[in-house]
Amino acid sequence: MNMQRLLFGVLATVMAAGVATAQTFPSKPIKIVVPFGAGGVADLTARTVAQKLSESLGQAVVIENKPGAGGVAAGEAVAKADPDGHTLLLMSNGTAVSTSMFKSLPFNNTRDFAPVSTLGFFDIAVVTPVDSKFKTLGELLAFAKANPGKLNVGTINIGSTQNLAAELFKSTSGADMQIVPFNGTPAVITALRGGQIDAAVEILGPVLPQIKANALRALVVTGDKRAAVLPEVPTAKESGLPTFVASSWNALAAPAKTPGAVIARLNKDITAALNSPDVKEKLAGLNVEARASTPEQAADLLASETKRWGDVIVRAKIPTQ
Repeated sequence: MNMQRLLFGVLATVMAAGVATAQTFPSKPIKIVVPFGAGGVADLTARTVAQKLSESLGQAVVIENKPGAGGVAAGEAVAKADPDGHTLLLMSNGTAVSTSMFKSLPFNNTRDFAPVSTLGFFDIAVVTPVDSKFKTLGELLAFAKANPGKLNVGTINIGSTQNLAAELFKSTSGADMQIVPFNGTPAVITALRGGQIDAAVEILGPVLPQIKANALRALVVTGDKRAAVLPEVPTAKESGLPTFVASSWNALAAPAKTPGAVIARLNKDITAALNSPDVKEKLAGLNVEARASTPEQAADLLASETKRWGDVIVRAKIPTQ
C-alpha cells in the first residue's frame, strides 16, 4: 500500500510539473535552428512562421542558421538542448536522409526528437531548356531507353533531396541515365541553359523564375497533384510514372522529453499560424503549401521518409559519409 501511495505521489508530482511548465511556457525567446543558410525556401518558411508565432506566444521567435554537414550540426544542437520547448529544429527531407547517408550520427532521429507539426510541402520538377527537343516526359524517357547512358540529368549535390529524387526517377522509369551532381542550383541552371545536361530534377521554387521567363520548361512536377503556380504542367503520375512521387517538406521538432503539454501548446499555435491567410499567402509566394499536422502525423512522416530515402540510397549505391 505504501508503495502504491509512493507511485501515485511521484505520478502526481510529474503531472503537476508538466502543467506548471505549460502554464509558464514560453518564459523566454524561442529559437528555431535551421540547418540551411539564410534566404532559401526552408529559411524563409521558418521566418514566416516564426513571425506569426511570436505574436501568439508573446515571446520573440528567432532563427539561428546552422548550415553544413548534412544538417548534423543543427540536429546535434537541438538534440542536446534543454527539453523545455524553447529550442526547436527545422526538420526536412534532409533530416530523414541523414540516417542513411552517415555511418554514425551524434543523435537518433526517432529517439532524440519530439516532432511538433509539419509546416509545408513544396514541389519538385523535371525541367529542360525551353529549346530542348524533349517537350514531354514521354519523349525524354523514350530517348533514354533507346540510348542507354546518353541522357544527362543534373541535380545539386549527392544525397540532397533533388539528387535522391533523380535516383528515384531513374529507378522507377527503368531508364539508364547519368545523374550529374553540381554544387548548387545556379550551376544546374547554367549547365541546362548551356546544353551541358539534358534535364534537371530541382525544387520548383528556385527554377520557377526561369520557367516564367521562358528559359526553362517544366515537363512534370512530382507531387501528388499539379502545382498551383503551374496548373498546365502534369504530374509524373499523369505522365506514365505512377510510382514517381516525391515532394520536399519542412516540419518543427523539439528535443525528446519536452513535456507533452508544451508540445501541445506549440502545435496549437503553429496550426493557427499556418491557417492564417497572411501566412498562407506568403508561403504560397515561395511555392510552399502551408500544411500543419498533429505531432503523431509529423513523427509518422519522418519515419516513412527515413525508410523511403534509405531504400533509394541503397539501390543507388550511394556511399555513406
